[in-house]
Amino acid sequence: MNVYEAAQVRIAKAFDSFGYVYVSFSGGKDSGVLLNMVAAEAAKRGRRFGVFHMDYECQYQMTTEYVAETLESFTDVADIYHVCAPFKVTTCTSMFQSYWRPWDPTKTDIWVRERPQGAYISFPFLRPNMWDYDFQVAFGAWLAENKQCPVCCMVGIRTQESLNRWRAIFSDRNYKNFNGWRWTKDMENGVVNAYPIYDFTTEDVWIANAKNGWRYNHLYDIYYMAGVNIDQMRVASPFISEGQESLKLYRVIEPHTWGKLVSRVNGVNFTGIYGGTTAMGWKSITKPKDYTWEQYMYFLLDTLPPKTKAGYLAKLETSIQFWRERGGCLSEDTIAKLRAVGVKMEVQATTNYATDKKPVRMEYLDDIDISEFKEIPTFKRMCICIMKNDHLCKYMGFSQTKEEMTRRKNIIEKYQNLL
Repeated sequence: MNVYEAAQVRIAKAFDSFGYVYVSFSGGKDSGVLLNMVAAEAAKRGRRFGVFHMDYECQYQMTTEYVAETLESFTDVADIYHVCAPFKVTTCTSMFQSYWRPWDPTKTDIWVRERPQGAYISFPFLRPNMWDYDFQVAFGAWLAENKQCPVCCMVGIRTQESLNRWRAIFSDRNYKNFNGWRWTKDMENGVVNAYPIYDFTTEDVWIANAKNGWRYNHLYDIYYMAGVNIDQMRVASPFISEGQESLKLYRVIEPHTWGKLVSRVNGVNFTGIYGGTTAMGWKSITKPKDYTWEQYMYFLLDTLPPKTKAGYLAKLETSIQFWRERGGCLSEDTIAKLRAVGVKMEVQATTNYATDKKPVRMEYLDDIDISEFKEIPTFKRMCICIMKNDHLCKYMGFSQTKEEMTRRKNIIEKYQNLL
């Protein structure tokens, strides 16, 4: 069984187990393939399904056209939830602005484009301080309540894309799944997220499109002609950390859109010019000669707004405590490299994580020149987060904090019964 056939089996299981299935469709290649696979299974069963699209306002015209054409093509067989709500979205283009708000009703004069007709713009659970990921969870609970049955949200994430996505499937913390299926996550409130194409590679996605003749976002063709590697092509929000390096392409591909982006979110022009350079914490970042990386980190922190500085310091304190008390999991090869350069550490024999790596306790280093640099706790690594405006410190492996998760859970519990 190949990965395509395995995904078909997973999708069929979801239809067998849930009264309603809907697809989270972003306009990218992964969610596009997943949408077509779900539609094919629904057609076999004569079942109606849902298509959930969160419209972030700022995107390429090609993406807008592809999304509109795709949603229109499924109107006869699916419920279309085209959402244009003013939730909060993180941005890494500015040290002063940690988030922005698509479709902000107070900024209609500088919207990048007009709001699509028929879009969903208000929900009973939407609150001013709600982040986009909180909105996704609350939407699922709202949909389950309206459908009066458990629902399954199909999400097109692939473990090849990042370590965080790999952990979403394979971490031993992923015990809250449905029916023991590792490729699912029980979101509670009658909602289960499913990741049926988690084991696809980028090549698998394009093979599926080619063999089935499916519609896809032709922005990828432009990226290809521009020399962008197929594993680096992104059509998501241009203001997140993953999109910094390709943000400059907007100036060439759609200059009229670029002009609007510059007015829409603080720091866009600077990031577009320097997004793939040392200035934004990429590639061979350097520091002043007379500074250690720790000293340079505190210098950078002193240039930030107080609230932003406090956020980075809290992440740093958490990381230092983690490496001192619990230890990070490293391979035998990495441990050998650290020993070779005289790094003091305590290697433990076992870990609760499902991995062959060993937990290593150690103090923060200033810098280290090994290929596994990103895995090692160094002050240089923290400097990179600051210079990339990586407010969540994803570069260091951070995900949502317990406080953020608790806040999201409380919001859902508070408003789940409001219709």
